Amino acid sequence: MSQTLITRLLGGATLLLILIAAGLGLSAPLDVNQGSLVRLMFALGGPIAPEAMVAKAARLFTTPFASSRSRARAAPTLGAREDDLGIDGITLHTYAWGDPATQPYILFAHGWSSHGTRVARWIQPLRDAGYAVVTFDQAAHGRSGGIHTTLPDFTCHLMAVAKHYGPAAAVIGHSLGGAATALALARGMQAKRAVLIAPAADPLAAVERFSNLLWLASHLGRRMFARFEGAMRFSADELQAQHNAPRIGRPALIVHDIEDREVPWSEGERWARYWPQSRLLSTRGLGHNRIADDEGVIASALRFLRGESIGERVVSTADLPYGLA
Repeated sequence: MSQTLITRLLGGATLLLILIAAGLGLSAPLDVNQGSLVRLMFALGGPIAPEAMVAKAARLFTTPFASSRSRARAAPTLGAREDDLGIDGITLHTYAWGDPATQPYILFAHGWSSHGTRVARWIQPLRDAGYAVVTFDQAAHGRSGGIHTTLPDFTCHLMAVAKHYGPAAAVIGHSLGGAATALALARGMQAKRAVLIAPAADPLAAVERFSNLLWLASHLGRRMFARFEGAMRFSADELQAQHNAPRIGRPALIVHDIEDREVPWSEGERWARYWPQSRLLSTRGLGHNRIADDEGVIASALRFLRGESIGERVVSTADLPYGLA
């Protein structure tokens, strides 16, 4: 079979895959069936139509799974007082338990393709400890408006919600919400303490993981990120943990599972290494999502909020790149 014929067959197959994937909608979740098709489209389409694949990958990278909205609508709100805030032309849906105007309150920041009421297991323990609780659906998530969002959007919207409710006793963030929590604190968000659970520390590493998930060539993933980096409110370098953690003058507890397959434990360790008043609590067997609901993690966070020392201090010097003290 000639090289020309092979090229034509591959091109035809790729075009067919692109049309099928477009019909399915690339903003949908990458489930087992559709995911294989979409990945094959990127693997074959990358060499033949790189610009088209970069554009489609960028759309996926900034579009949460549609299930975020359906799960949020199906989740009980547990008697929350609900409200809508208009921020940057987008309506953000908020949930409050207790009275954050008269009680010290805890502000939660959920992760990618999640929703505000994901914090259900935290509410009663925090209420019993005397705290009001506030959470919200990020843009393009849950009951909030918007279609696309990014880490800088997560950060700015978190800061806006915090400004609306006033200084918090603590902010607790999971995954991308953990990264947004740290970035917001480094930019002036008012809170006495922070708890970061499985926080992402490196947006470029996230792009690499995303490219691997899609079978998108690494150089195309980097090109995708460069496309909208200029449109973001911060550069990729400004979003790195090591450039933000040293600027945060508040105590933090960073919780990360050693077996996390979505955001490596090393990224939580990086936040702890560069954050002067932080401690690292490592778990095993909880992964990336169950860690956010674990009773032991919740109990440790409550002890931290009471002022106890939880976890280990991570240190870094010229002679000791990192270690535990």
